[in-house]
Amino acid sequence: MAASFVTLFQWRLNSMLLHENEILLGVKDQIKSLISQLDAAGSFTGDVGMILGRESGHGSWASELRGILRQAEDFVDDFVIRAYGQTEKDRKDSIAEFGKELQNFNSRISEILNRRPPVEAPLMLEEIQRFVRSNIPSSEDKETDLVTCMLNYINLPYDLKLSLLFCCAFLRRHYQSIDGLVRGLVAAGLVQEKPGELMEDKAQENIDKLISLGMIEELEFIRDHFRVPSPYCELSLGVMKAEDFFMSTANSDIMVPPTARHVSIYDADNTIPNTNSFLHSLFVSEASSDCLRNVLHNSKLLRVLDLKNTLFESLPDEVGKLVHLRYLSVRESYIRKLPESISNLRNLQTLYISGPGVGFELSNGVLNLAQLRHLEMSAPAIDGEVRVPQGISRLGNLQTLESIYAGSGIAKELGVMTQLRSLKVSCVSDDHADELYFSVMKLSMLRKLSLTVERGRERGSYKYENSFFPCLESFSPPPLLQTLELVGRLIEVPLWLGLMENLTKLYMCYSYLSENPTTILHFLPNLKYLQMVNAYKGRRMEKEFFRVGGFPKLEHLHISSDNLVEWTEIEEGALPCLKQLSIHSCKELMLLPEGLQHVTTLRILDMWFVHEDLIRRLSPNGGPENYKIKHIPLVKYQGHMRNGFRGRWTPQ
Repeated sequence: MAASFVTLFQWRLNSMLLHENEILLGVKDQIKSLISQLDAAGSFTGDVGMILGRESGHGSWASELRGILRQAEDFVDDFVIRAYGQTEKDRKDSIAEFGKELQNFNSRISEILNRRPPVEAPLMLEEIQRFVRSNIPSSEDKETDLVTCMLNYINLPYDLKLSLLFCCAFLRRHYQSIDGLVRGLVAAGLVQEKPGELMEDKAQENIDKLISLGMIEELEFIRDHFRVPSPYCELSLGVMKAEDFFMSTANSDIMVPPTARHVSIYDADNTIPNTNSFLHSLFVSEASSDCLRNVLHNSKLLRVLDLKNTLFESLPDEVGKLVHLRYLSVRESYIRKLPESISNLRNLQTLYISGPGVGFELSNGVLNLAQLRHLEMSAPAIDGEVRVPQGISRLGNLQTLESIYAGSGIAKELGVMTQLRSLKVSCVSDDHADELYFSVMKLSMLRKLSLTVERGRERGSYKYENSFFPCLESFSPPPLLQTLELVGRLIEVPLWLGLMENLTKLYMCYSYLSENPTTILHFLPNLKYLQMVNAYKGRRMEKEFFRVGGFPKLEHLHISSDNLVEWTEIEEGALPCLKQLSIHSCKELMLLPEGLQHVTTLRILDMWFVHEDLIRRLSPNGGPENYKIKHIPLVKYQGHMRNGFRGRWTPQ
């Protein structure tokens, strides 16, 4: 992957100039000279040639270049670690040594580039077919698809190739959120940093491109999560195997090669293979604290650490020594506190903790994480809240703050955190609601907002029947808000909700409204996704819910209701852009609406935990209501009984 190594090392040097400017004043010219030298490398197929196993002079020089760039990047990372812990005199000597070594790398790279062949041989179809047969077990029919996918992969820009491979390493056997992927790409240094631009926006742009190309796809059943579809998943794993830059394995006995920088170990079973000391990303599931401690002791250059299904209640102290760490995620764990050494992670950008515990409270040490951009704590399922320390507003780079409790003065602090783009607040109550709403209205950069009301304490109140939003009518959302989630009971739909011109996603959960909510919602001009979970407590939905002219851009509609018995009609011409309709946990619903057959844009119908009689009526095998859905390419269903039948229908 020599060509990508060139690109990555250029990004690393440019990032250093942006962020380590203070300690690099004496060697700026050497760094810029090295960047110019790398520009001279231009575009070549070194990475593809190596993957396809070309034995030529091209492969030799490309392999040498990759090795030198790897050494240079490790040298740079080691210098940054040493420089921050040194006295002024020692740092001056280190910088002088650093400059000389940069000149040495520059000369060696120049000598290699002078040996580069003037014209590269074009890639041959036979080479690609040979690669597929050697690295990806498949049938003859599937081989054609894999070869086509390989050609698509070869034609990708380097940053998209890196993003696709990172996707596979990132998720492997578990789903992952798109937000988590974006932050992981940024932290791993796989996104080019430019002055004045948010790297998260560039990473999101790369993900959107891969989605548009069909190389990754969003999950239908878990919002804002993704997977890599077959055959791109098999192809990516084959490429990983060939180049040893990314690596994904379940074998705890395997040796991690020195070239590997991003390693995923799933089903670790409390053992982790011998890793090299140059890892940048490590993804591990099911590992013990002792096992992890040994690995981290030798992985000082880690930028991304993602742990899942860990059984320990506190992180090893070794985590606090990972001064390069930019992304720390501990999912489905029993973590209840972070070590005090967490305050040493001066480069940390993302901190995500989730688990089944009864609560989580952040210590004051988190206030020392000056570079923190995303702080996300998953609250427990019932009456959960995460308490952050007072002074949280000192974190001036914070873009994401999720699942926090806003009482005890935190609501007021939010008002000065104007850089926030995503905010999720749990347990909203009367004692701080006014101050919270007033603060949120000041957050002009906010794109995502989630508010969950404090749940009633009486028995049987887990669905918020008696938990009303306090004084929500006094709230006015920030103008750029694109995603809004309201979890809790509403007396009526706030009028301001129908005026949100930039809103694209709306989640209304447990609102239990007596009146039809769509009389206001259908005015939203850019709404694409609407989820209503017990948003309406009526037993009957009529044609007034979805009329011609309303919801002009709605693509996904999700309805879940304990009470809904009848959905009578959809006006012909309504819902002109609808692609997916999900009916979930509507156990009393017996009929889908007349007029659904006229929604010709519909591509997917999901029916989960619905009455078996509804499924029988819609069946293509003689069901009397099948005419309403026979135009839909994919219908998936599952009955509501414990052993209810499930399956899918596609056009004959």
